Amino acid sequence: MTVLIEIKVPDVGNIAEIDVVEVLIQPGDVIALEQTVATLETDKASMDLPSSAAGTVQQVYIKPGDKVSEGSLIATVLANSEQAGIEETVQQDIAPATTPEAEKVPEPVSQPVKPPPEPTAIEPLHGPESTTRIAHASPAVRLFARELGVDVANIKTGSGRKGRILKDDVKNFVKKVMSEAIVATGTGIPGIPAVDFSPFGETETRKLSKIKRLTGQNLTRVWLNLPLVTYHEEADITDLEAFRTALNAEKAKDELKITGLMFIIKALVAAMQQFPNFNASLSADGESLILKKYFNIGIAVDTPNGLVVPVLRNVNNKSINELAVELAGKSEKARLGKLLPADMQGGCMTISSLGGIGGTAFTPIVNAPEVAILGVTRAKMQPVWNGKEFVPRLMLPLDLTYDHRVIDGAEGARFMATLKQNLSDIRRLLL
Repeated sequence: MTVLIEIKVPDVGNIAEIDVVEVLIQPGDVIALEQTVATLETDKASMDLPSSAAGTVQQVYIKPGDKVSEGSLIATVLANSEQAGIEETVQQDIAPATTPEAEKVPEPVSQPVKPPPEPTAIEPLHGPESTTRIAHASPAVRLFARELGVDVANIKTGSGRKGRILKDDVKNFVKKVMSEAIVATGTGIPGIPAVDFSPFGETETRKLSKIKRLTGQNLTRVWLNLPLVTYHEEADITDLEAFRTALNAEKAKDELKITGLMFIIKALVAAMQQFPNFNASLSADGESLILKKYFNIGIAVDTPNGLVVPVLRNVNNKSINELAVELAGKSEKARLGKLLPADMQGGCMTISSLGGIGGTAFTPIVNAPEVAILGVTRAKMQPVWNGKEFVPRLMLPLDLTYDHRVIDGAEGARFMATLKQNLSDIRRLLL
């Protein structure tokens, strides 16, 4: 007597959902008792699901990617009642064995419930050309894939035993996707998907200015191509500020006042003269360093249309007063949108100052093809230990970001130490 037996998910503990990783049977297969019919996986472990009966598979109810739980129907098997091994629910009496000869002939067993008429569509499950079979992976590999943003369902075959996905398969998949993205878009970074914000509230779309669009493109290009390092330091500018205040007190009301930025520019150029690698650019092929014999400093200026960087030329040959006049003129042209392209070209290094706004530190992005940029935030009075007691000193935060391909950490630290000395004792600028 033949019976139709249901294979179900056994008791696996209090787990609501279990992932179906791999299905190893299809209609028409003859399976043995305890043969693995599917591979299931939880967040902590993977498990092989054994068959609770021997016979011919009639129908499979799961596929890779499904979620099942205790009692979920996996498949139905047509089996001889004596071969079932355990008591099963008999769904229907297919064909009584009337003669001994009938029991020996396999045809009556498989004929009552025929396999699906399109076996060719299911056969690839066991072949290397399969597009529906998903190779299984251990929980550790799945966690590794999730950390990299990879869906293991997209990795059709693995290099491990029985096609199991290994960490190397995940890495190779990521490399392949990134290389394809580089060919398609020029970068290995996937784009940010568009989001409709209207369901959350009222919105307004405002087009970016051309300056902001071009600046964004350049900064993105730098961020993706340059290994950037930012070094933070503080300089004691108490004496410098006292000298600056005295200079401005001597000026008439209509004369241009001197800002602390002028001294920073001069101190920066003096440091660049001692460390030529900061006054350089890396060649396009990355094989050579182009050292510059001139000293042009770019100053980031905030305008209604976005950030622009006018360049002060030959700073080493100009006085504090000359630099103040030149910067004031170019800053005004920048705010009016009258800067010419030539006014923003030829810089050797850039200063981005937030001192007039505030802040304690930030990470400026190098204005390539320059190799470094100096960030400046607001100075504040701090108690400083002089060896005997704490005394109030005006401390200026400095942030140096540099291209690590050209400048190493030790050189960056020495450069900042020199800049700090120049600002702490402006007499050094005369040396």
